[in-house]
Amino acid sequence: MEQSSMTSARILLVYTGGTIGSFEDSDTGALRPLDFEHLRKRVPEVDALEVELDFEALAPIDSSDMTPERWSELARLLFLRRDRYDGFVLLHGTDTMAYTASALSFMLPDFGKPVVLTGSQLPIGVLRTDGKENLLTAIEIAAKWDSMDAHRGPLIREIVVYFGDKLMRGNRAHKHDAEGFQALVSPNFPALAEVGVHVRFRRDLLLRPRGEARLNEAFSRGVTVVHLTPCLTPDTLEHLLLIPGLRAAILRTYGSGNAPNNPDFLAVLAEAQKRGVFLVNVTQCTVGSVDANRYVTGAGLTRIGVEPSLDITLEAALTKLMVLAAEHGDLESLRAAFKLDFAGEQTPADLIR
Repeated sequence: MEQSSMTSARILLVYTGGTIGSFEDSDTGALRPLDFEHLRKRVPEVDALEVELDFEALAPIDSSDMTPERWSELARLLFLRRDRYDGFVLLHGTDTMAYTASALSFMLPDFGKPVVLTGSQLPIGVLRTDGKENLLTAIEIAAKWDSMDAHRGPLIREIVVYFGDKLMRGNRAHKHDAEGFQALVSPNFPALAEVGVHVRFRRDLLLRPRGEARLNEAFSRGVTVVHLTPCLTPDTLEHLLLIPGLRAAILRTYGSGNAPNNPDFLAVLAEAQKRGVFLVNVTQCTVGSVDANRYVTGAGLTRIGVEPSLDITLEAALTKLMVLAAEHGDLESLRAAFKLDFAGEQTPADLIR
């Protein structure tokens, strides 16, 4: 990859936990978290990279233990280090990587510098690990200058995920495989870059800041997800939507946004909205978008005010709502904000159809 002949990029490597950093202590047999010396021992190639690499570790956790408070800690760290570094690489467990990448994209709007999340399916000390290639390429991507920018800015200026030879927009990523090395995919948006012998970037897809970098730390926990099944009764649905303090609920619908056309079911949703609960229609399908008017069973939701979400992922819809619900106190204000594109998280309706 191209590097400036004048100076090397300064990159901060942030370790948060996850499989990539787990290694077995030769004396005790217990798994220990990563430190920089262990990283350099296992991946000596990092010393050959033309970057200034610093290392910082948070208290390591399994990514299944990820919380909004941890997202706030990460966002704050990145924002406070923003002017000191040219780019950032976050080592993260795969299970909630897409949630973290999505959350950071809404917490750090217009960040203007690369934040590359990566990890692995096998620990970095294992012979067949995918962690080494993921780590080295993530660092190279974070350090890539934009050769077409007269001010020598970074090429990537958003929150992204690099995994298994694909660079993805962070809020478009989704974990779809528990065992394969292509664990994360971008089901509804093209890869920002594909990595083979060469790294081929899609410059036409890359985001550019539209304003000053900001930090949004506040989250609302008053957001829930309701997964529709043929067994879900109106009584159960009502119970799920009566959670104290509930501000918004994501309905995981069938196909292109379909749900029961049962009048009792729709009445429960209508009552929830009268109480100020914002309802969003997100399909259960990995690939595709919500077309709420395609079938009668989807149009019924739209008619009572359930917001169609187009092709947004569950991870992005959830974290976007959590951030926006902390800023907007009423249903209609929240609805208007949710419809806006903040970080390339959804395709405009006129481009989907």
